Amino acid sequence: MVGPDASRVFKLYWAKEKLPFVGLADPKHTVANRYGQEVSLWKLGRMPALLIVDKKGRVRFKHYAESMRDYPKLEELYGVLDRLRGEDAGEKERAA
Repeated sequence: MVGPDASRVFKLYWAKEKLPFVGLADPKHTVANRYGQEVSLWKLGRMPALLIVDKKGRVRFKHYAESMRDYPKLEELYGVLDRLRGEDAGEKERAA
């Protein structure tokens, strides 16, 4: 997860919420801009964007929201993650 807050604020939020995954503070929006996250002043700032990036840094799924409530279905995300897990297992077998 990438967030727009400064490192200190982001770290406090992460600890408070006990989030079980990696987070990255991005106060200068470097990562958000790199992956094309939309900014809309009419919609109060950065629009939600959800990307799944594989271990090689390739974007394997992307969803740029039309509103603050526009998110893909969990089943769709799980499907992408399952495919990536299967590809990863296949690569490990071929390497062995």
